[in-house]
Amino acid sequence: MSETMKAVRLHTFGGPDVLQYEDAPRPVPLPGEALVRVRAASLNPPDLYLRDGYRALPPEWRPDGNFPLILGTDISGEIVAIGEGDCPFNIGDDVYAMVRFPEDVMTGSGAYAQYVRVPVAELALKPRRVDHVQAAGAPMSLLTAWQFLIEVGHDAPNPFQRFQHAPVSLKGKTVLINGAGGGVGHLAVQLAKWKGAHVIAVASGKHERLLRDLGADAFIDYTQTAAEASVKDVDLVLDAVGGPQMERFLGVIRPGGALYLVNPLGFSGHAKASESGITVSSTQVRGNGAQLEDAGRLLDDGTLRVVIDSTFPLARASDAHRRAALGSIQGKVVLVVGDERY
Repeated sequence: MSETMKAVRLHTFGGPDVLQYEDAPRPVPLPGEALVRVRAASLNPPDLYLRDGYRALPPEWRPDGNFPLILGTDISGEIVAIGEGDCPFNIGDDVYAMVRFPEDVMTGSGAYAQYVRVPVAELALKPRRVDHVQAAGAPMSLLTAWQFLIEVGHDAPNPFQRFQHAPVSLKGKTVLINGAGGGVGHLAVQLAKWKGAHVIAVASGKHERLLRDLGADAFIDYTQTAAEASVKDVDLVLDAVGGPQMERFLGVIRPGGALYLVNPLGFSGHAKASESGITVSSTQVRGNGAQLEDAGRLLDDGTLRVVIDSTFPLARASDAHRRAALGSIQGKVVLVVGDERY
């Protein structure tokens, strides 16, 4: 096996043009890790934030820029080498994973490459009935939806609040999902429906047919009607969008209900929520191979479907980032990793 590989690396922070497709050292798996030959890797918001140097954060929180670095966390591929220690997988196994997140959120987890080393605990066998592109589109979005709605799966300190996030029972509940057409949102719709909820999906009109096909019982086109003016007495709102005015959803939640914020930064409605007995909660998604195994069974039997917005070859990662920056993404943007040799 060659000691080099093709990868997309950053040598400085900036726009999509700073992504450089070039030769890089092939990683070697450490104890407790496996080396995965990447077949596909998907884009997630932290990739765009890191590429830009997390400029939205206060200067003291921004990364130092230990260049060159390789973006990306979500992969699907096959194991080609295994480090020292016990490993439940074998060389040749098809696997998928969210790699070293949030541990490497500021330094890059290395997924935009032909090879990446992955902690064994973060790996799961790839569902047999989905291809590498769909599998690569799943990990971060699926684990986020899973850990918000089904099971947190870890006891690490919560960086967003002093208490641990605790999913509520969804059976027979009315659940509104804002940003339902995106990566997290379209999977959250399906998980909530699987758990017996009445699901209201909020997205732009282009997503309506898809979201109804995925199980949404009702749809609100936010470009035509404000969600807060359309519904009331909802048991749970999952906001997968974030940004200003997240507190507007408090008005649609029944007393004693809950508001889950995927990106809680900037939320200013805690006092109002407390007055109404509404629980506002968030959590930090973390890699979890066991949860991906559980969710993989739902991908295998068709209960869950990963929607792919678009695909790009690894060498065109900058174009993939431009697509992501345009917004209105339906599902996931995925990089396809080939067998380039130069």
